[in-house]
Amino acid sequence: MLLAPETKMIDTMNLINTIERLGVSYHFEDEIEEKLQQYFHLNTNYHDDEAYDLYTVALHFRLFRQHGYPISTEIFGKWSDAKGKFKESIKSDAKGLLSLYEASYLRTRAETILDDVLAFTTATLKSMMPNLGSTLKKQVERALVQPLHFGIPRLEARSYIAVHEEEEVHKNETLIKFAKLDYNLLQMLYKEELRQVSRWWRELGLMSKLPCARDRIVECFFWAVAVHHEPQYSRARAIIAKSIAIVSIIDDTYDAYGTIEELEVFTEAMQWWDFGEICRLPEYMRPLYKAILEVYIQFEGELAKEGRSYASYYTIEGLKELARCYYEEAKWFLEGNLPTFEEYLKNGLITSTFGYLVPSCFMGIGFARKEDFEWLSKKPKILVAAFTIGCLVGDVGSYETEMERDQLAIGVESYIKDNGVTKEEAMAKFMELSTNAFLDTNEEMLRPTCYKSRDLLTFILNFERLTYVTYKDKEDGYTHSEKGLKPLIVATLIDAFEV
Repeated sequence: MLLAPETKMIDTMNLINTIERLGVSYHFEDEIEEKLQQYFHLNTNYHDDEAYDLYTVALHFRLFRQHGYPISTEIFGKWSDAKGKFKESIKSDAKGLLSLYEASYLRTRAETILDDVLAFTTATLKSMMPNLGSTLKKQVERALVQPLHFGIPRLEARSYIAVHEEEEVHKNETLIKFAKLDYNLLQMLYKEELRQVSRWWRELGLMSKLPCARDRIVECFFWAVAVHHEPQYSRARAIIAKSIAIVSIIDDTYDAYGTIEELEVFTEAMQWWDFGEICRLPEYMRPLYKAILEVYIQFEGELAKEGRSYASYYTIEGLKELARCYYEEAKWFLEGNLPTFEEYLKNGLITSTFGYLVPSCFMGIGFARKEDFEWLSKKPKILVAAFTIGCLVGDVGSYETEMERDQLAIGVESYIKDNGVTKEEAMAKFMELSTNAFLDTNEEMLRPTCYKSRDLLTFILNFERLTYVTYKDKEDGYTHSEKGLKPLIVATLIDAFEV
């Protein structure tokens, strides 16, 4: 169907969109890439051909951008006036507006016209929603709460399978059945992987020795699925789930458990990275430190078999840096010293944990080579964007949790103090900076600036998406996982489709 020579471009692009949104495009990556490359170089006349309505043009823009093709915003020319503003006449086209709304999330910083488009389509869709048909209304409701580009791929696929099944036109029963079977098969694979990771976690026994730490192994595995869901990444999911679980306990140790003196010793021990340091540590810290070193012995043994033992070096260095910054943050907390926002942000970008978790993610990917880790170690723009989103969106989401614990919400409070603004204004600024970081990621993923494997860049983007979903609506979905992540975990790992 994808490669049929007689099929029109519009029909094939609609098919590509359906395949991608149903979550089965990983089976057809080469075929999809072949068609998009062919179509991008056709120089299609989007202005004069009436077949290219707003829905179609916005869909093409989004698909090309998602695959790194730098298609210009000029393709929207026939709906904008001399000042670049979109015409009022499109306000009655709900389907076209929804397509344009989703496309606007693929913009870069330079494309201010699409900033206006997002504001315009958001307001118009909200006002239209009560009068829409049920299927389109559901799509609009979800999009306004969870834009497609910021969504976790597995969850977006599950949502779209249900939506596509309700459509009366353009519905493909074969594709729907295929998508359901594929979803269920992957879910079975995830359950087996989770069983193995959970067994490792129980045998580690850290929860009985550190009762104040959050026991979140299922949530950690869900995060691993969110970063790379395809079946070939089983080992990568196991590595990243274990890495997140370990760093979660380290975070809790610095955040809610250790004294300054104890944390200073622990931080020094992390820099030495040696079993001989165990005797220097407080009794309760010893099992954690020992577990960290043993996990990396296991990782290094696996990596050495394929000539990639160098990969662990970069993750270990990331963990050492994280420990140093956690310690700095802990001193602010425990001593009650509020840093300047500039000082906080410099440290907070590292305590977002992505400087450790992204190399951990790459560690489990066989095609990630030494030059890819070297590139990460230089903190490229797309990684800094992930740091920014992880830090600031996380700060907004965890603000209320920290207030409930009588802790100092350093990020928000330091911005309030430095700038003389309200809590709401500080949070709005954090979300503005996070949005700009998403736009930087969009730019980095466009060709020819895309100088790395798009798969590797997509993993970084998926970390950003995961942060958005976990902490959106100013909630800490990780700490309060019953309310935040549990419904998403059930949808991903437990509830299967009836076929």
